[in-house]
Amino acid sequence: MSTSLQELGRAVKRLQNRHHNALNAGLRELGVSLVQWDALRHLDQRPDASLHDLAQLTFQTDQAFGTLAARMVDRGLIERVPGPGRAVRHRLTDRGRQVRHAGDEIMERVLAESFAPLSPEQRATLGGLLDRLLEADPEGG
Repeated sequence: MSTSLQELGRAVKRLQNRHHNALNAGLRELGVSLVQWDALRHLDQRPDASLHDLAQLTFQTDQAFGTLAARMVDRGLIERVPGPGRAVRHRLTDRGRQVRHAGDEIMERVLAESFAPLSPEQRATLGGLLDRLLEADPEGG
């Protein structure tokens, strides 16, 4: 059975959309969206990252991430701290760290359910194929 490139592209997008919807539903219990949780995750992994770096990591513009960060500061998830020169950095608050880790559990549950039909070998094959496609992306995907 041959799958067209368009069908393959739509299947990847449908799976991504399924993940986003399930993750947003699960994260809603924590009072955050997937975009907010992803920002917490990246900020936790890169505490000295600039706003620009965080925007790129979360696939947002600098302005959009700045707006998101301001809302997260207002909600007590992150705080602004002085950086080098006039730069401002962000870091997780205790509450933000708790939400980030609780979100990890939701992420694991959703993805485990999604990939359950695949054997460990099939998941490894899929991961390898996706890595190969991403490595071929000149923009670094």
